[in-house]
Amino acid sequence: MSNGTHAAPARVLVVEDEPEMQVILRDNLEFEGHEALEAASGEAAVELAFRERPDLVLLDLMLPRMSGYEVCRQLRDGGLLMPIIMITARNGEADRILGLELGADDYVGKPFSVREVMTRVRVHLRRRGGEAERELDQFSFGEITVDLRRHQVRRRSRSVVLSGREFELLRYFVRHKDELVSREQLLRDVWGYTNMPLTRTVDNFVAKLRRKIERDPQNPRHILTLYGVGYRFIP
Repeated sequence: MSNGTHAAPARVLVVEDEPEMQVILRDNLEFEGHEALEAASGEAAVELAFRERPDLVLLDLMLPRMSGYEVCRQLRDGGLLMPIIMITARNGEADRILGLELGADDYVGKPFSVREVMTRVRVHLRRRGGEAERELDQFSFGEITVDLRRHQVRRRSRSVVLSGREFELLRYFVRHKDELVSREQLLRDVWGYTNMPLTRTVDNFVAKLRRKIERDPQNPRHILTLYGVGYRFIP
């Protein structure tokens, strides 16, 4: 069992099709004071996540029929923003990058130390709680109103649908308004990369976000590119 400082109690969805591993994770979560929700398939995980809205998801990638990658994509596309920690025996860089680009917050390779997994759970729950305490309720710029607590975006009276990752990117820009933000900073703080890969992920997501929130995406007024440096968000 893990030990140390316990995080505030949370509801954690464990998505794992190996019964023994599911029991180990559930027992350790309960030892930490958390409530463990369990799913043994991707389909069950998606249904449970949208119904119960857990505080964090521990997600095995090698699931029958629907993979963990697809589970992650559906949760993020559906607007669920809780931390997702992927657990898998697939430890290649391409696998990690794919998981992170689909919206995962962390990646733990098998075999793993249960203590390490529980430490990462505590870190993500603590970080999530700290963000909630500092969160603005609403922020407006141009024709856009962002409800940061409810994860809703509106242009005048019409809803704007953002993926989970697009919303996290917009939230980051709002928190760092008028600041110069580098691509490396975004990859670290929004995507969770520790080793910066050569990727156009940030540019692609910024382009998607501009198409949804800028009046003229080709001549943006709010998300400005500083070529060779990064971006600046101007409300």
